[in-house]
Amino acid sequence: MARKNLEKELNVKNSLSHTVWECKYHVVWVPKCRRKIVYGELRKELRTILQKLCKYKGIDIIEGTLCVDHVHMCLAIPPKYAVSTMVGYLKGKSAMIMFEKYSRLKRNFKGHSFWARGYYVNTVGLDEAKVRKYIKDQETNESVEDRWDLNPDSDPF
Repeated sequence: MARKNLEKELNVKNSLSHTVWECKYHVVWVPKCRRKIVYGELRKELRTILQKLCKYKGIDIIEGTLCVDHVHMCLAIPPKYAVSTMVGYLKGKSAMIMFEKYSRLKRNFKGHSFWARGYYVNTVGLDEAKVRKYIKDQETNESVEDRWDLNPDSDPF
C-alpha cells in the first residue's frame, strides 16, 4: 500500500516488487570512425532493431534520434541493470543484427565493429525537458518520420 502512495506522490510509473524508480539517461554513441552511414533504409532498420532490443529488456525510449554519424537516446533503464551493460547490449546486439542483415557492411568495418568504442552518458533529472528538446533539435533538417517521439501511450511499432 505504501508503494502505491509513493508512486502516486512522486508521479512515477516504474516499480519493481520493492522499488519505485525513475532512472533516466541521455546516451550518445557513434559508428566506428564516425562514419556517416546511418541514413535511409539502414536508419529505418536500426530504429526498429533498437526499439525491439529496448522493449525486450524493459527499457523505455523516452526520446531518440538517429543522426547520420551518431545516435542520441534518452532511456529509462530499470535499476536492476547497469547502464554500461545495457549500452553494451544495445550496441553489440544491434551491430550483430546489422551485419547479419547487411553483409556489405562487413567490408566497411574492420573487426566486425559497427560502433566505435565508448559512449557518452549523463543522468537526466529535473531538466528532462531540456534534454528532450536538445535531442529533438539535433537534426532540424531531418524528416518527421526519422525522429522518435514516443509518448508513454503510443506503440513504438
